[in-house]
Amino acid sequence: MLGGSPSGIVSRFVNASVSAEKRAIETIGHALTGADRALVVAFPTMALQPGHMATELDAPDPNSAGGGRAPSELTALALTSIGVRSSIVRLPSMVHDQHKRGLASRMIEIARKERVSAYVGNGSNRWGAVHRLDAAHLFRLALENGNAGARYHAVAEEAIPVGKIAEVIGRVLDVPVLSKSSKESAKLFSWLTPFIEADNPVSSRLTQERLGWQPTLNDILSDLLTDQMRSQRWSVVAEEPSQTGCKAPENS
Repeated sequence: MLGGSPSGIVSRFVNASVSAEKRAIETIGHALTGADRALVVAFPTMALQPGHMATELDAPDPNSAGGGRAPSELTALALTSIGVRSSIVRLPSMVHDQHKRGLASRMIEIARKERVSAYVGNGSNRWGAVHRLDAAHLFRLALENGNAGARYHAVAEEAIPVGKIAEVIGRVLDVPVLSKSSKESAKLFSWLTPFIEADNPVSSRLTQERLGWQPTLNDILSDLLTDQMRSQRWSVVAEEPSQTGCKAPENS
């Protein structure tokens, strides 16, 4: 499955993972056919077109950082044709609480290892964020009240500059905060570079209007600056793959 040149292993891993995900969605969906059977599928906002405020009306962009996941969303929404009330909840790159911080956890892990907190260019590219429990609440609302074929955005904070995240990481870890070029970034962040560089602001206005969802819990910077995080110096907990699209394989 993952044989061939090491340089292409990440893309082959993504393709294999998405293929497996599509089969899983189809299998679950066909088992749910019947009156008012609902299925809610998670999907990364990193699969949307970068560089503008993405909304629930936007389709996935196959050329985006997480665009390899696009077939999964299409597969889930296609289940409406067999009577499944399927919908999508899109998750931003930072789904967080006091222990896990989405893609920011990867930045923390690298900063601790390399003793530098880095961002790309001027750090103005933006990511969204949501507290884990606020996101869970939206999944419940979508399951109970969501419309067939709808896309919802679990986004509490629409556009946080990545440079700001790097600054907070540097402050708490007491390491320098530095800008990196794209070439330098590729050496530092490896396969994560397209995600670290991505400008991925996302709106949830339509979601809030349609489902009455109102995020109320801590913002990402508050969770990064908790006393617990300071005392632990951010020992990193392994993250789920949903925020970036997949987790890279450890070897070939």
